Amino acid sequence: MRLTFDIIDEQTARYILTWRYEPPYDFYNSDSEKLESALTTLLNPENCYYSIWDESRAVIGYCCFGNEAQVPGGDYSQGALDVGMELRPDRTGKGQGTQIIQAVIVFARQNFQASKLRVTIAAFNQRALRAWQKAGFEIVKEFVKAADSQRFFILMGYFV
Repeated sequence: MRLTFDIIDEQTARYILTWRYEPPYDFYNSDSEKLESALTTLLNPENCYYSIWDESRAVIGYCCFGNEAQVPGGDYSQGALDVGMELRPDRTGKGQGTQIIQAVIVFARQNFQASKLRVTIAAFNQRALRAWQKAGFEIVKEFVKAADSQRFFILMGYFV
């Protein structure tokens, strides 16, 4: 699978905000009342959002780097580049996660010169946890987000 990354544009951002996941993954659905705010976040160049395209030029996901990939309440004091990633709902659970994560790692290393990457994943999302662990990441911390009592794991990956 050959993937490409582009800085997210408005048309792609609006498309991504329409994605809907089945429970329990509906946790990731965009709030329809806050779409304009979410659009502004995705399009802000300081937030480092990138669309992920497959070889047929279909958007299969997106990723972000830096503070936007952090979850309030986590301890991010150890230096690392934070990574966030979301796949299109029909691409989840198909066994492609690790391959897509590997492409995100390569992209991050090439474009941000990162040797340590960090990802924060909701504890219920066992599919994502397994995929990131297969890609070489290890759980280093666990915390509860005060706003909604959701448990999260922070994972680190080290690359030379």
